[in-house]
Amino acid sequence: MDDIGATFRNMHQKGAPFTLMNAWDVGSAKVLEALGADAIGTTSSGHAFTLGLPDMGYVGRDDAMAHAQDLDAAVSVPVSGDFENGYGDDPDTVAQTVRLAAEVGLAGCSIEDTKMDSPVTFYDFDLAVERVKAGVAAARALKHDFVFVARADGMMNAVYDIEEAIKRLQAFDKAGADCLYAPMPETLEDLKRLVNCTDKPVNVLAVGPFAKQSRKDYADMGVARISLGSGLARLIHAQIIGTGKRIIEDGDFTDILNAAPGRDTERLLTR
Repeated sequence: MDDIGATFRNMHQKGAPFTLMNAWDVGSAKVLEALGADAIGTTSSGHAFTLGLPDMGYVGRDDAMAHAQDLDAAVSVPVSGDFENGYGDDPDTVAQTVRLAAEVGLAGCSIEDTKMDSPVTFYDFDLAVERVKAGVAAARALKHDFVFVARADGMMNAVYDIEEAIKRLQAFDKAGADCLYAPMPETLEDLKRLVNCTDKPVNVLAVGPFAKQSRKDYADMGVARISLGSGLARLIHAQIIGTGKRIIEDGDFTDILNAAPGRDTERLLTR
């Protein structure tokens, strides 16, 4: 049987980015694959929304793993798990999350340095690095290939700056992470600094102002992977919110005229 992890690893080429299409349920995963997605990613927030929950620590590991396993079983392309902080603070928990991800068939996963406090904080530098080392060790001990992505989420959560993000990415690189990811820097120039601070593949989150860049733009920067996070899920929710308000408040049903024909979706689901 083909090593799906090795297939996924080979997709990560600096300057030739693929797009990790983040799905929030089996139907969206199947539609995205039918449209030509190279790989599928879960999205912690998109999944949480389907359960009627907010993001950031409200979905437990068992539910997240079961969800990821369902998506993996539904498609033939590699699937990577968005597993927040690994569902625990200590390095051993991160390692166990990696092992479980491999057991359910995933080709890789990402782990953040975010501590799920309220308000959100982050792990101190030394612990953050130890957590990455544990995840890498667990991935390398597997019988098949597995792409471990180390995330520095402090800029996105407004808890540290670009200098700290670069320091962490370089330490995560040295710790053996396969791909590095620091979402939502303040500027495009900061993003370029993140991409150039390492020889490892770097993932970029194409949401907010960064959705204005094309795949070619990202290729020219040396990006290896582009992900969408909850972007597609939130796009659907924007339509639900806007159309729902017009129906409920104004009795205006005309947005429904723009709905995709059911037969089009059915063709994609059965392709």
